[in-house]
Amino acid sequence: MTPVELSRTVLHAVRCAVDEGQLSVVVPERVVVSEPGAGGCGEYATNVALQLARAAGKPPRTVAEILRPRLIAADGIEDVVVTGPGFLNFRLGQEVDPLQDLVREIRAQGQRYGHGGALAGQVVTLRVPYEVRAEVVADAVVRIVATQGGRATVEHRGGRAAVQHHGGRAAVEHGELVELRPVPAPEDPAPLGPDAARWALLHPAPHDRSRITADHLVQREGNPLFRVRYAHARVRSLGRGAARLGFAAEPGPLDATGADTAVTPALQAPASQAPALQAAALHTPLSDYPRILTAAATHRAPDRLARHLVTVADAVLPFLTCVLPIGEEKPSAAHRARLALAEAAGTVLAGGLSLLGIDAPEHL
Repeated sequence: MTPVELSRTVLHAVRCAVDEGQLSVVVPERVVVSEPGAGGCGEYATNVALQLARAAGKPPRTVAEILRPRLIAADGIEDVVVTGPGFLNFRLGQEVDPLQDLVREIRAQGQRYGHGGALAGQVVTLRVPYEVRAEVVADAVVRIVATQGGRATVEHRGGRAAVQHHGGRAAVEHGELVELRPVPAPEDPAPLGPDAARWALLHPAPHDRSRITADHLVQREGNPLFRVRYAHARVRSLGRGAARLGFAAEPGPLDATGADTAVTPALQAPASQAPALQAAALHTPLSDYPRILTAAATHRAPDRLARHLVTVADAVLPFLTCVLPIGEEKPSAAHRARLALAEAAGTVLAGGLSLLGIDAPEHL
């Protein structure tokens, strides 16, 4: 929090006290905050309580105590201490790193990261033809809708029963009726195997023709499914490698600085620069995942999820080269933080693939 932001926070606290009738003063146009004087503490202090005391008809310390609870509750302020005749002293909280917070959130929620209540209480009936692509799309939509608190049921065109894919039970349901008519598969995808077949049918938008070709089986960069599954397998491999080196993932700063960092000058440059260059590119797709999942559920469009998993994989793969120590490097807090970020991406990839009904292998 900057001095300007802190000044605005103090002014807001004064306005609230006036609006609630605890102070009867004219709210000043600005409040000056500066370094604490003799007997003060924290990073900043203000004498606003002394300035308002006469107009308020109260002792300065009383005015300060009226403002103190409101200031402590403000974001970015760790503590407020009243000293001397009524000076307010501020100890600010540590700067919040949004990427660290995101990693912690994903670690806490696991594969439920991105789940929400956008469709809570809604029942959707998916009417599909007897056709393999429509069946596969409907199956994925059922899972994705459930992540947002809704329930999707499937009925085949010409039938009246709606099969509820939830909890292993079948039931007849009534609700919103959605016609799912993706462009039919040009041929039987079964020879591709279950995972590649599902990807071939789900990755294209419903109005696009799916490709049932052996390209989905080739292990190379030009195959999006391979990149997604390879990125997940690489993350799991790094976790096993870290365990052999005696360290585990822990969110924190990604920079290779700190007391426990021991690297040679030749090795320090790539290890310290790569995270800074790659983390921002990885932050966006990870933080966007809940929005994409909600959109996929709302629009009954698993292709949106499939394409986003490719985006996550393409962002995390370059980052993985700097996760483990290189050469004579010793495992540091930075390596633990990088592993935590990589594992967060792996969690998103595994969760997304699971919703599509595709396996996320530990080895590839």
